[in-house]
This record gives sequence, C-alpha cells and structure tokens, in this order.
Amino acid sequence: MDSIRLKARAKINLGLDVIGRRDNGYHDVRMVMQTVGLYDRIIMTRIPEDDIRIRTNIGFLPVNENNLIYKAIMLMKNRYGFSGGVEVDLNKFIPVAAGMAGGSSDAACALIGVNRLYDLYVPVKELMKIGVEIGADVPYCLMRGTALAEGIGEKLTRLPDMPDCNILIAKPPINVSTRIVYENLDMKEIVEHPDIDGIIEAIRTKDVAMVASRIGNVLESVTIPLYPVIDSIKRDMIEHGAINAMMSGSGPTVFGIFPDEDSMVECQRFLRAKGEARQVYTTEIFNP
Repeated sequence: MDSIRLKARAKINLGLDVIGRRDNGYHDVRMVMQTVGLYDRIIMTRIPEDDIRIRTNIGFLPVNENNLIYKAIMLMKNRYGFSGGVEVDLNKFIPVAAGMAGGSSDAACALIGVNRLYDLYVPVKELMKIGVEIGADVPYCLMRGTALAEGIGEKLTRLPDMPDCNILIAKPPINVSTRIVYENLDMKEIVEHPDIDGIIEAIRTKDVAMVASRIGNVLESVTIPLYPVIDSIKRDMIEHGAINAMMSGSGPTVFGIFPDEDSMVECQRFLRAKGEARQVYTTEIFNP
C-alpha cells in the first residue's frame, strides 16, 4: 500500500463532568463522548525520503512539529523505526479549536495510516497507548462511537450506540484554549453536575429525548461568561426547534439535538442569516 484515504471524524460531548484536579494540573473527568458524521479528509502517502510533509487547506495551521499529525507520525517512526517518510494532504472541515477534537481525530488517523502504510501490524490497543502521549482525546478518536471516558479522558468504556438523530453544529468566529478553560475552572464553584449515569441509561433505552434532556457540560460555567455568544446560539437553537443544545468540550462550538431534519435545516438557515456563527453544519450520529 503506497497511499491511503482516511476520514477523521469529529466528536461531541453528550455529558462532560469534572470531578477533581490532580497534583500535576490534569483534571479527572467523566464524559459521554459521541462521534458525528462531520469529518476531515486525509490522504497519506509513503515517500522514500526520511521526511514528514503536510499540506492543508487552512493557511494558519502549522505543518511542522506543532501539528498533531506530525507528532503522531514522529512517535510511530521513533518507536518502530520504519525506513521512509509520509506525505499528508489534510482537507479540514471540522472547525478548528472548537471543542470537537478535530486535531486529535487527525492524529488518530495518522497513527492508523502509518500503521497500514508501513505494515506495522500494531494492535489498536497499543495505538491508543501511543495516542495518550499526543492528547487525552486521541484514544477515543481511535475507538469512536459512543463511549464513557474517565480519568483524564483516556479510560474508555464502550457504550451501546447512541440512537440516530439530527445534529446541528454551530461555531462562532472565536477560538477557545482548552488549557485556559481548565485552568480557570474552580472546582468549589461547580454546584450542578451533569447526570452522566442518566445519560448512559437513556442511551441504553434508545430514548433520544431523554438523552437531550440530561445533557450537561460543567465547562460552560467558564467559557460562556467569557464568550456570551455561546449562550445566545444555544437559546436560538432551542427557540427554533432543538430538543436541547449545549456547548461541546471546552467550546466554543454549540450542538443542538433536533427531532426532525426539517426543523434542523430551518434553524441552520436562521443561524446563518443571523451571523453569530460562522460555521453551521447539519450532521448526524456516527457509530462504527
């Protein structure tokens, strides 16, 4: 195999709770993660030169060692010592710095791509261990689907598939630093925690409306005061047909769960016309 095409899929958090902070600064979390249909397109090609070359359609993205794809390929090369390099063509559609694990998903695909291009036969569980060195979301992006994430996000338990539903994604023209959001989270000020177990039970019973009624994200308490437009988009989604809406990850992306495609598309038109969200996409639940 000389070339491989991959789809790096985005994720949303149906529930995100922070339950403690470690001495090293990392936070212990309980999250219900869900892959959605939105994806970046990645083409990876073997090259004889000992080099990593990345091209992308987003001009401000780094294409050197600061890119998570680059880090993933370098980790694989250092660990398994294959001879040659990789050329990567990255066409991004997942919003950048948006709380949707776009960079982590790209890195996960890079691990898979190198594994296949160079016939390394590394088991997925081992790739997941390597992925933690890149970022806490990378192991989940290798697993995909519906999962409970614990620890710093690397302890994963597969859940029954989230039932099909209509998802609207809206990102305002701002970027949010996950590190800064977590640094500004005051554990003592968290007075309401999302019902993670209730979300899981609603998924088990295939009750989309019940899932939507229980979604929650403690990081909203940090990000929304900094960027009130997030709350405005949430309210607009609910007023225009969403069963519920919530910020994904550390933000600023908002997703809404809609009862039907017509109301989702109508809300998409409204949000685009209003202009608070620059990127507004319709998508769906994805389970591998």
